Amino acid sequence: MNVLITGGTTFVSKYAAEYFINRGDRVSVLNRGSRAQVEGAEHIRADRLNLSGALEGRSFDTVLDITAYTAGDIRALLLSGASFKDYVFISSSAVYPDTAPQPFTEETPCGENSVWGSYGINKLEAERYLTENVPGAYILRPPYFYGKYDNLYRETFVFDCAMKDRPFYIPGEGNMRLQFFNVADLCRFIEILITKRPSDRVFNVGNPGTVTVREWVELCYRAAGRKVELRSVDKLVPQREYFPFYDYEYVLDVSKQAELMPETTPVEKGLTEEFKWYKLHPESVYRRRPYIDFIDKNLR
Repeated sequence: MNVLITGGTTFVSKYAAEYFINRGDRVSVLNRGSRAQVEGAEHIRADRLNLSGALEGRSFDTVLDITAYTAGDIRALLLSGASFKDYVFISSSAVYPDTAPQPFTEETPCGENSVWGSYGINKLEAERYLTENVPGAYILRPPYFYGKYDNLYRETFVFDCAMKDRPFYIPGEGNMRLQFFNVADLCRFIEILITKRPSDRVFNVGNPGTVTVREWVELCYRAAGRKVELRSVDKLVPQREYFPFYDYEYVLDVSKQAELMPETTPVEKGLTEEFKWYKLHPESVYRRRPYIDFIDKNLR
């Protein structure tokens, strides 16, 4: 296939570019050229909001839109002069209101989520614009991504604490549930979509099960070859000052995904793979928050 991937230099889009190159596809990546490019991909250097003819007359079998956050982002690509057969948009589970019954299904009415704010609303508007203009597009709504190339300071924060043999501070007893999806599974599912072309167009994607905060931290330490000493933090302490997830528990129903792809990567296996990558490339995580400084000043 001839595949266009928006982004292609960090985390999800970088992994996707390598995945489809390794599959034998011709991959073009659209980005501004501010970071190193994936080997084997054609680099189309442009800002997606100011394409200046960069895609005019180009034809692609599949567009993997991983970097669109607003309807304007979608509009710019659709008006670029490029043609395509399939369009896959990575949206977000933030389109579901936090007040709606859980688990969220694809039929759950979308709307404002007080935790995610404008991010969720913008993703929803992007979905609606795409659906109106490309009725056959596929829309994927993931929970928390993790895996190789993760540039967010989440698992990698826990790995840092593990490698320094630090105790780990968790909110309360650590019973809040988290749902994850490995970037490798995302790419496998995209491959299934564009091969089997199911009639459903919107899919929740993610692991069918959840893990508690306590379990997640223990698995991260285990991936790093350490045993964790957990310390409970009072709910009065702002959670995001010392912990990488909001105080918000939600679960997606991924049964439609499971019909097409029954197996997903076990979290323990995925975390072990992510740790091995991170240990060799610690500089790749550039969005570090000062959790450790806050802990040392206020919790130890």
